[in-house]
Amino acid sequence: MMWVAAALGLASAPLSASAATLRAEYRLTLAGFTLGQAELSGTFSPDERYDLQMKAQLTGIAGLFTASGRGGAAANGTVSGSRILSGGFSATGRSGENERMVRMSVSSGNTTGIDIEPPFEPRPDRVPVSEADKRGIIDPLSGLVAIAANRAKPEEAANCNRTIPVFDGSQRFNIVLSYAETRPVQKPGFSGIVLVCNARYVPVSGHRPDRWVVKFMEENRDMSVWLAPVAGTRLLLPLRISVRTYYGTSVVEAERWRVE
Repeated sequence: MMWVAAALGLASAPLSASAATLRAEYRLTLAGFTLGQAELSGTFSPDERYDLQMKAQLTGIAGLFTASGRGGAAANGTVSGSRILSGGFSATGRSGENERMVRMSVSSGNTTGIDIEPPFEPRPDRVPVSEADKRGIIDPLSGLVAIAANRAKPEEAANCNRTIPVFDGSQRFNIVLSYAETRPVQKPGFSGIVLVCNARYVPVSGHRPDRWVVKFMEENRDMSVWLAPVAGTRLLLPLRISVRTYYGTSVVEAERWRVE
């Protein structure tokens, strides 16, 4: 599952006069079958700081095959001019008896420390991650946040046309977004126009280039994200993410959207 988006063109004014909090509930499906659910909460303060938390749980058909498929992630950082500056990231994933924890220290978008337990097994075919690959990055959760170039026009194509430099502690890759369309959407808690962006996955380092799944995703042209404005801010976050996989189309779509 990929999570996408980043930032373009924000003036250096505060995001809003008071903090805004988003709470979104998502349903996860694969080929039309329910896999589970996820919850995203984010707080965006007047001093241009943000805090994000996400948790997910496999249920439905996936729950029949996975004893305890769940995970969570947290990230924080700041909005500086036209950029999202990651300030820290952590994630935990569990499947059955297997669990892995990732902690990544980030300062102004530059990685300063990584702790992965248990560490990934070394592979001779893995592309090495250089020190340069760890600078000027956005963590996977912060990558969900986009900045509208014009607060009054969050649906502008420029908010799609950009590249997100993602580093998750082990792999460095780009998510390349391009404008597709706009469309009206109504959900519990949200009614308005969303910005639809096409997405591409471009691996940089930390991946194993000969693996079929890497090749499949490199060639995948059937990925998209719907970006919805967060009321009271210049920010947009995903309302829907769709990714074609080898087993069918995987969709993460909000069922409820609430901004306080």
